[in-house]
Amino acid sequence: MEINEIMSEQYGIPKFPEKTSEAMAYVPFQQYNPATYSPVQGFTSGTMFPSLNKVFYGRKCGGGCD
Repeated sequence: MEINEIMSEQYGIPKFPEKTSEAMAYVPFQQYNPATYSPVQGFTSGTMFPSLNKVFYGRKCGGGCD
């Protein structure tokens, strides 16, 4: 399975355009009316959008990075 398919299936991120350059960033369009946290939950989480609330593991990244 290709990374585009994994991103699309697991995270709901649309596939990249067919022609992209390695040196250019691609940012998919934000979905209209995305789910949001309450103001208190957003402040606590550091984001208003649940889809951007990702776990940070720091140095604990699967055992392969020291």
